[in-house]
Amino acid sequence: MSNDPVGIDELLEQVRDGLDRIGPRDAFDAAAEGALLVDIRYAALRERDGLIPGALVVERNELEWRLDPRGSHRAPEATDHDLRVVVICNEGYASSLAAASLRQLGLHRATDLVGGFQAWRSAGLPVREPGDTTA
Repeated sequence: MSNDPVGIDELLEQVRDGLDRIGPRDAFDAAAEGALLVDIRYAALRERDGLIPGALVVERNELEWRLDPRGSHRAPEATDHDLRVVVICNEGYASSLAAASLRQLGLHRATDLVGGFQAWRSAGLPVREPGDTTA
């Protein structure tokens, strides 16, 4: 294994080679079939653009702690390592790195949404608008 530095673009390409990334419609269908959508966008973006109904919101810095099925701080939704997880960031970059990290924890079905939340919205899929307090 080389100790040469890797640029972020190269790292992102390497990580994505190991993921079965999906588009917005496939993510919507996966959620309907029991996949867990996980929104890792920071609060300002969620407040600006809204939320995907039913998605679990987990700040990126807490993701591994909340999704590890064996972790002491896991979310109730983190039931086992076979859980299909679709990580969603704003535009589909940070989510690839996050999904790869979840795979290192044994969540072998973790992937991410190509184009992130913005692609979801552009596809006309459901979004709970900022300020909407209905479930």
